[in-house]
Amino acid sequence: MTKRSFHNKTKKKAASPNDMLGQVQKMQQEMAAAQAALESETVSVTAGGGAITVVITGHQRLQSITINPELLDPEEADFLQDMLVAGVNAAIEQSQALAAQRMEGITGGIGGMDGLLGGLGLG
Repeated sequence: MTKRSFHNKTKKKAASPNDMLGQVQKMQQEMAAAQAALESETVSVTAGGGAITVVITGHQRLQSITINPELLDPEEADFLQDMLVAGVNAAIEQSQALAAQRMEGITGGIGGMDGLLGGLGLG
């Protein structure tokens, strides 16, 4: 009978703490750059069949709301208010998705980062 060795003779070199620290620092720098870039990125959302348009930044700061002048009838106030709420909420959701997408690109789905990003309002 022939004896076979099942031991892998080439061992992977374990990452040193300094290598890991460097990777974490690089990721922090990339996250800071992405956060800064999100401030200038915008999401534009329409509601009510194009009756209103909401523009919001990646930091969830409302930039503008454009209302179709035909909707400025006093009898349509409730309808207009509902559309504004829907438009702003949709814009915030898309902005949050944009931020999460940018952060995921940096973290690469590292375990535990989703919880951290969620705590920052980004996940």
